[in-house]
Amino acid sequence: MLDFYYMLYSAPCRSILMTAKVLGLELNKKKVDLDAGDHLKPEFVKINPQHTIPTLVDGDFAIWESRAILIYLAEKYDKDEKLYPKDPQARALINQRLFFDLGTLYQSYVYYYYPQLFEDVKKPADPDHLKRIDSAFKMFDTLLEGRQYAVLDKLTLADVALLATVSTFEISEYDFSKYPNVVRWYENAKKVVPGWEENWEGCVYYKDLYLTDILKKSPTLYFLTSNEMDLYYRPGSAPCRSVLMTAKALGVEFDRKIFINTRAGDQLKPEYLKINPQHTIPTLHDNGFALWESRAILVYLVEKYGKDDSLFPKDVQRQALINQRLYFDLGTLYKSFAEYYYPQIFQKQPANPENFKKIEVAFEFLNIFLEGQEFVAGDTYTVADISFLASVSTFDVAGFDLKKYSNVARWYEAAKKLTPGWEENWAGCLEFRKYFDN
Repeated sequence: MLDFYYMLYSAPCRSILMTAKVLGLELNKKKVDLDAGDHLKPEFVKINPQHTIPTLVDGDFAIWESRAILIYLAEKYDKDEKLYPKDPQARALINQRLFFDLGTLYQSYVYYYYPQLFEDVKKPADPDHLKRIDSAFKMFDTLLEGRQYAVLDKLTLADVALLATVSTFEISEYDFSKYPNVVRWYENAKKVVPGWEENWEGCVYYKDLYLTDILKKSPTLYFLTSNEMDLYYRPGSAPCRSVLMTAKALGVEFDRKIFINTRAGDQLKPEYLKINPQHTIPTLHDNGFALWESRAILVYLVEKYGKDDSLFPKDVQRQALINQRLYFDLGTLYKSFAEYYYPQIFQKQPANPENFKKIEVAFEFLNIFLEGQEFVAGDTYTVADISFLASVSTFDVAGFDLKKYSNVARWYEAAKKLTPGWEENWAGCLEFRKYFDN
């Protein structure tokens, strides 16, 4: 029996419910009332030390981070590959959309709505954060151009995850009618995704519980014709550095490493937007196939070019743990860096003590994950270690004190010695350090 710890109002939880419905899986549903502190009870923390929902327990195996759960369920129980095909490029695109959902689309919701809903002292709506939502939907609309589904020519995990997210925007009365591709995709997804009715029931529950008050107030680059493998990057970027180290570990040579000066706006040039309409780095172009979101690139490189599966084992539970850690790296650890340091570096704002606490919480979690563990996702070295090494080294060069997190410090010293390309990574860190010096 699959034990599922959840609340129906949660978009990540709802994505799991719909995926289970597609796969014909029965879940033993266990509600976790966050407002009542159920997630902080010792018996739940023992299962998930990060004390988040959704959490899935399959026998003696526990997994959290919703998108890692989606992949785990598909890998283990979707024998027909309906939602997550084995083809590396198809998977890479699905992974890319899942990371886009977590790090861009759903994150824009968090930035704009959560301060109005969940802060101890409720904050007014921030117009700049509303622009983040507009930007995310504009990107999504571009990604959907000429497509019936989010990625392939059929329903995948990406559609299910994005449906849970977009329906949350709809119940929050965000108007996305000006994005015709999103509207078209959304209307189709509601019809074809099993479990839509329960998802919408959860949306209405969320509205009744949290939204009532605020809704009353509301208001010269290379083109894709190249037949080589090119990496568009910036050396100081941690996500870019994780790709460089993974390539080094695999013995993969890029035909070109093309520097993108984001400060000068290279990423906004039409020729780059043609490759990556989300205009982010890193971007990989592999013989006509374009992929962005660094952690999706890591997995793609291993699955396509790895001589073995050691960096991303084929075992379903091992993959689930690695995916969980990759999502934690993006959505918790590296996010805490961005929220604390970026405003100081790029907007010349003073340090925010509350955001510094988020860094400490993230490192406390990582320290717990590494208790008794040599590596971050099991008993062998994987792409999760490489991704975390890029992130943690960025904290290191920023002067964050790692020593009080003994497990992290131990792992970090070992990872520096073990990871091919560490020297190039550290050189990139020192390049990034210039922002602090200035």
